[in-house]
Amino acid sequence: MLHMTKVAVGCSSVEILRDRITARATNGTTTIHTRYRPTRAAEMVGGSLYWIIAHRLIARQTILGFEEGENGHCLIRVDARVVPVRARPKRAHQGWRYLKADDAPQDFDGSDADVAAMPKAMVDELSALSLI
Repeated sequence: MLHMTKVAVGCSSVEILRDRITARATNGTTTIHTRYRPTRAAEMVGGSLYWIIAHRLIARQTILGFEEGENGHCLIRVDARVVPVRARPKRAHQGWRYLKADDAPQDFDGSDADVAAMPKAMVDELSALSLI
């Protein structure tokens, strides 16, 4: 499975990203506009688009497909559900980049007992440092 990364421009937190996606969602899906269609688009259907916020991979959305947009641009059709992941450092870049399945961070479901017992401020700080 192949994934992709993209910077969440203008978003300083996963909550802001989630609000932005939810506002544009229709029937549980939304589209992300990008200039160029990935040459390996067929390999990414069913994979995820991983969002970069503050130089960290922080959340993902499932890629449902690719469509042609206006002026030759590409629309990435994604599930509207934003899934937090275990933060991992990732330098910002323009456009999108491929991400191999082995390099993708695991989902952060918050079910770890140790993490659940920590104060939210501590979890936020440790997450910002990519330690959890």
